[in-house]
Amino acid sequence: MAAGEPGAVQDGSSKGGLRAALGGLTTRGRSFLAAGVAAAVCAYVLGQADLLRVGLLLAVLPLVCVIVLYRTRYRVTGTRRLTPSRVPAGSEARVHLRMDNVSRLPTGLLMLQDRVPYVLGPRPRFVLDRVEAGGRREVSYRVRSDLRGRYPLGPLQLRLSDPFGMCELTRSFSAYDTLVVIPRTVPLPALRLAGEASGYGDGRQRSLALAGEDDIIPRGYRHGDDLRRVHWRSTARYGELMVRREEQPQRARCTVLLDTRQVGYAGAGPDSAFEWAVSGAASALVHMLERGFAVRLLTDDGNAVPGDGSDGFAGSTQESADSAGLMLDTLAVVGHSDGGGLSRAHDVLRGSNEGLLIAFFGDLDEEQTSVAARMRQRTGAAVAFVLDSARWSGGVDPSAVGAVPAEKRLRQLREAGWVVVPVEPGADLPALWQLAGQMRADTQSAGNGGSTGFPGGWS
Repeated sequence: MAAGEPGAVQDGSSKGGLRAALGGLTTRGRSFLAAGVAAAVCAYVLGQADLLRVGLLLAVLPLVCVIVLYRTRYRVTGTRRLTPSRVPAGSEARVHLRMDNVSRLPTGLLMLQDRVPYVLGPRPRFVLDRVEAGGRREVSYRVRSDLRGRYPLGPLQLRLSDPFGMCELTRSFSAYDTLVVIPRTVPLPALRLAGEASGYGDGRQRSLALAGEDDIIPRGYRHGDDLRRVHWRSTARYGELMVRREEQPQRARCTVLLDTRQVGYAGAGPDSAFEWAVSGAASALVHMLERGFAVRLLTDDGNAVPGDGSDGFAGSTQESADSAGLMLDTLAVVGHSDGGGLSRAHDVLRGSNEGLLIAFFGDLDEEQTSVAARMRQRTGAAVAFVLDSARWSGGVDPSAVGAVPAEKRLRQLREAGWVVVPVEPGADLPALWQLAGQMRADTQSAGNGGSTGFPGGWS
């Protein structure tokens, strides 16, 4: 049997194929074979010719079924489609399977089985009746996981059986698909933030438009550009469509920092402090992209995503969706780092002029608190959501991870200019987000003699 997903099943044409087919004898087939051999032996000993004929019939029937099933060449193709291929943790995705019989002969009974990781649910099995020549059958099943990650689906397996149930053979397709379970994200309230994207609202600065034909520096046409900005002289010169560089809105930057140090978190599972931090980082980066920011994801080990733009930030607005998908895919598989501390992330932040920094910290010892405090020097505004693993794990002694007392840690960050929000177990991120905006507004009001400049927001 040949098949595709697209791809071919293992057709068993090697020397060991027939031996494997004999190994596919069912309990019924083995019983018939054993009864036939026993009857033939008894017939030989007793000299009963009729009993010998019965024994031969019983022994030959399962062997004939094996040979016929082994020699059968069904040409079946199989396809798998995920809708959607990327889902938040706790949500369901549907897997659609389609089998096409592309041979000139109808198939027999087909038993279809797809391999899925145990965290996605039980292994789906389907029984397909006779598929006519050129016909197709479609089935579907649902998968769901409360744990983020990348999960392979497949390969698909077909089990063939003869009409008498004497033999069953299994054939496997070669292809598989991947389901990406991303962290849960929650919508966050819209606040007027410091460093809001230039060119996207009030108080933005724009780069001056280049005036005069001699000052024009054209660039290649991008999907979505206004055709009225096409510079025909440069188009004729370079042989491709070119547009003018006019007023270029300068997108404000936002870095979402995720602390992944294992020593900073206690416990595991969907309700652990680390999973809350991952989900919070995912919600923050999606929210900031929707607000028009150029966003990047930074972890404590210094890795920045997407990493292909300027200083690792997301590119143009057209690329925001792709950048969000890339960052969410990264968060889907992010794990604990080697515990090297926050110094590598600090080095990345020190090398560029940041706009807004949103950090999700676990437990910080005295050294790491000092490093985090220094990160504030290169940012326009900084907000820290600090998780105390002692509370999240139900009373673990903070001294076990070398953490300084919580109040001292928070006070040191506030003195460095951070807006610090302690996170209690099971806290609601939108409420904390709103609280952070109010805290920043209060700080700005106190510093400006009662005028915030951005009411109810971060500045």
